[in-house]
Amino acid sequence: MDWSKIKTIFIITFLILDVYLLFQFMKIRDANKYEVITEASFEEKLKADEITYKDLPKDPIQAQYLSAKPKVFTKVDIEKLKDEPVVIRGAGTTTLHAILEKPLQLTAKFEPAELSAFLNKNVLNGEDYQFGEKSDKDETITYYQQSENYPLYKNINGMITFKLDEKNEIVSYEQTLLEEMEKLTAKEEILQPLKAIETLHQKGMLKSKSHITRIELGYSTLIQLAASQVLAPTWRFEVDGKESLFVNAFEGQIIQFNSDENSKVE
Repeated sequence: MDWSKIKTIFIITFLILDVYLLFQFMKIRDANKYEVITEASFEEKLKADEITYKDLPKDPIQAQYLSAKPKVFTKVDIEKLKDEPVVIRGAGTTTLHAILEKPLQLTAKFEPAELSAFLNKNVLNGEDYQFGEKSDKDETITYYQQSENYPLYKNINGMITFKLDEKNEIVSYEQTLLEEMEKLTAKEEILQPLKAIETLHQKGMLKSKSHITRIELGYSTLIQLAASQVLAPTWRFEVDGKESLFVNAFEGQIIQFNSDENSKVE
């Protein structure tokens, strides 16, 4: 056996392996450099357009798909509220209609804390909802159901809509509730907020001199079925304290809400 030849073969083999590993390292390093440059250039674009935002989370965030079913309210549910100052209708349906026997007066500048006691005492599972939005045009105040402190955005099967009169009093409300919340998948890393902001910017959804005043993670309906629905993690960006923009946190698509279901902007 010629050991010198074997030794030479081993040396050549290791040299080839070293060259290959060096090539892979350089490839990864260049890719990382490109990613940093791309991110930096996008931040420069935002700066040029005078678009600002609050501090963004830097650590990776994980979330998962959920499933849920609309609750059908029963007479037993309504009986739970029989001693409260409300008239309830809706047994056998997925929507409760409540008329307040004594309208609830609100202040001129509404604060969500004004409804905390009423929600906890007078509304079924009231603690499972959080303030969503107030519409002066429609004279309504909407609360979104939440799951593990994550709001379910504009979900017609998981919200409370309070109706106001001309005296700024709550006179009635409608309630829907999702139940049997289940985790469909294991947790996976979602898009970073800055990447979602980049999508909004590319699609012209962010105007010059806009300020993103709030960034929040919640869920929106991905698939609406007859008896259930699939919920996807969703980024919500509040712009200038008024408008809200939504981006699917897995797929990166902009979500625009219709009255019946969500639509996406590719």
